[in-house]
Amino acid sequence: MSAPAPAEFLYGVDSSVADDSRFCEPPRVVRFRITKKTPKRIYYVRRERGPGDIEIGYVNRQQIEADGELYNHGAGGWWAPDFHLYLNPPELEQPAKPDLAALRAEMAAAHPDRGGTDVEFIAARQRYQKAKEATA
Repeated sequence: MSAPAPAEFLYGVDSSVADDSRFCEPPRVVRFRITKKTPKRIYYVRRERGPGDIEIGYVNRQQIEADGELYNHGAGGWWAPDFHLYLNPPELEQPAKPDLAALRAEMAAAHPDRGGTDVEFIAARQRYQKAKEATA
């Protein structure tokens, strides 16, 4: 018995933004399984809604192999995860983590007992609380 061929993938980035900013998620890499390669095209699974219910897309093989990436105008729009496809997983920028110790020190320095004002302290505390919630 022969071993099955390893699965090959194209990669995209899902950076969908929700209507409410509280529910936004950071961009993530999405894998699209390659189903077939011909000399001119690479066919891949765009969506799989259920067993046997799949949507197939394709891209120009020469272009993606030459450049390592391409814009797939057949994806339906710029918001689709397969609009910008890559041969290898792209590196996503990770947002900088806030320095909680520095924000805490800033909040302490702005305290009215240490010479700050109420307004400065409230603003510093709000920045600290927001950063603390973001890291949780």
